[in-house]
Amino acid sequence: MLIRKPSDIPSSEITDERLYYNRREFITTAGALGAGLLLGCGPRDAERWGGGSADGETVGAGTAQPEKPNSYEDITTYNNYYEFGTDKTDPSQNSGDFKPRPWTVRVEGLVKKPGDYHFDDLIKDHRVQERVYRLRCVEAWSMVIPWMGIPLADMLERFEPQPSAKYVAFTTVFRPSEMPGQRRPILPWPYVEGLRMDEAMHPLTLMATGLYGKPLPNQNGAPIRLIVPWKYGFKGIKSIVKIAFVEKQPPTTWNIANSGEYGFYANVNPEVDHPRWTQSRERRIGEFRRRPTLMFNGYADQVASMYAGMDLRKNY
Repeated sequence: MLIRKPSDIPSSEITDERLYYNRREFITTAGALGAGLLLGCGPRDAERWGGGSADGETVGAGTAQPEKPNSYEDITTYNNYYEFGTDKTDPSQNSGDFKPRPWTVRVEGLVKKPGDYHFDDLIKDHRVQERVYRLRCVEAWSMVIPWMGIPLADMLERFEPQPSAKYVAFTTVFRPSEMPGQRRPILPWPYVEGLRMDEAMHPLTLMATGLYGKPLPNQNGAPIRLIVPWKYGFKGIKSIVKIAFVEKQPPTTWNIANSGEYGFYANVNPEVDHPRWTQSRERRIGEFRRRPTLMFNGYADQVASMYAGMDLRKNY
């Protein structure tokens, strides 16, 4: 079955020549993407979002402050992925037995085209984009990551959601034999997450299929995961096997586990602290000094209007 840029990334965040050629390797590895696929923003996206360079690179997202992407080693060895363990090094050490292919995603609920979609068909006919996004975790650490992926809106539109669909719910695969963390009651498994429909359809929201020009490693959510750059990292559900269109706000794993500390929205907000630590400052991995946390993780110009009039302390 077929399943079916934002402004102001500084030049320091644009991928260098070595990574440019790695992206060509990415296309070869993910051959199902098709020969006509483009990387980065095409002319339509560049015109729509006021970004994009002549060679198709993404040059827009976030603030104008120069930020160097973290290394591939940083990104792939310091992770939160409790399905493989609770320590930051556990995912890279314990995910070797995980098998991300073949892969199927079930689409269901208030949608005209439900069904089981194989990964290759899920991404076929879509243009993979490179987007350098900040990832901010609730534990007050952050990274800058060059993700590769498909705008979630492009994918969801292919399913033709019904007007009554107000939210999108996501579910992670449940494979205790391959994911040792799922053999323990660390969290209620499988991991579930959700977005309001306008959040899911926002142009910054990405279905990531790779990073640094390579397919996603197991420890980073292979083969497909969610990226919502203005929210805390736990919203970025990994290894997705189900997408459901629903009318009511769906349950989310961390809110189920501890509703007093983890809300549904999880917007990065330096003015609303976690009960056990401040969110006003963060430590960029690889840096010694902490830096101020930016409202909506630095994407306020693009996303703040979605929450106009909401009490962001109550709707945390």
